[in-house]
Amino acid sequence: MAIDAVKAYFRQYGMEDRVLEFPTSSATVELAAQAAGCEPCRIAKSLTFLVGEGAVLVVCAGDAKIDNGKYKAQFGVKAKMLTPDQVERMIGHAVGGVCPFGINDGVAVYLDESLRRFETVFPAAGSANSAIELTIEELERHSGYTAWVDVCKGWNDPAAQ
Repeated sequence: MAIDAVKAYFRQYGMEDRVLEFPTSSATVELAAQAAGCEPCRIAKSLTFLVGEGAVLVVCAGDAKIDNGKYKAQFGVKAKMLTPDQVERMIGHAVGGVCPFGINDGVAVYLDESLRRFETVFPAAGSANSAIELTIEELERHSGYTAWVDVCKGWNDPAAQ
């Protein structure tokens, strides 16, 4: 089970007890925000894409959406999300619990600028009813991220607020 891999990962840092398991689903931004008791924008959603033969995972704020133009400028290809089967096979977590912890080797993780406005965020923790609250510095340290990117829209648009 993927949540076990995430817990094992955080156990080595003495942080396993910070993994939250909810009695209800946290598989969507809205459900995760309700379960965690935070604003939906503070849910750090993990979006997965196919780039060449490999997978890319972009962690962004709950109120952000991929901007196709920015994405193509960053990665050189059109944004093509993985299918649920591909997500589980290529990332190592099922849809609803995807996070940048305890993932398969070779997955490039990117953190989107939409997250920088928060002190803490809530990424999933490997299952459709889990999360962990992390500071941005902890997210950087534990995600194994490649780089910060700016590939999202909607979160900083005053008209969308």
